[in-house]
Amino acid sequence: MADSNVTKNALADALRKLMREHGFEKISVSEICEACGMNRKSFYYHFKDKYDLVNWIFYEDFLKQLQAASYDTGWDALEDLCGKFYKDRDFYLAALKIEGQNSFTDYVIETVRPLTIYFTEGIFNGSPEKEFFYVFFADAFLHAIMKWLQDNIDMTPKAFVDNLRSIFIDLALKSNPSGNMAELSSQER
Repeated sequence: MADSNVTKNALADALRKLMREHGFEKISVSEICEACGMNRKSFYYHFKDKYDLVNWIFYEDFLKQLQAASYDTGWDALEDLCGKFYKDRDFYLAALKIEGQNSFTDYVIETVRPLTIYFTEGIFNGSPEKEFFYVFFADAFLHAIMKWLQDNIDMTPKAFVDNLRSIFIDLALKSNPSGNMAELSSQER
């Protein structure tokens, strides 16, 4: 098992390096293998394709350590996610720009969806709008994260998430005719 992780990490490091040099779409599996001195057979033993390797990197960086119960709120989880993206911003910005059927963005949305559901349960109480909410906010948050990473703004992950949270709460207050903050706070997990 240890040898397997050494091989996977070597392939991941090679892909990260190559993605800093040129776009993902221009990188071939052969290039990845050449960059770390392995053969294609080794690559395909561990990964289906280069998209699978990108997703594995995210899994190792974030999802493997993720324990929803360890976060007090969904905002804390989002801050942790943004921290991972910020730490390796060049790689993740390039990964978030990957388009197509096996895109990284789709993988992130699919894997973080249970976390979104966990932190928003009770807000919708069986409302049919919950599916729309999950899709809309996942797309909106990922687009905001991409913009933040792309603009190279010197803003920490905490400051970025605090800004998102402030905007989200302001919008919620404006849509809540009673203006009852206690009601909104009790719904926010």
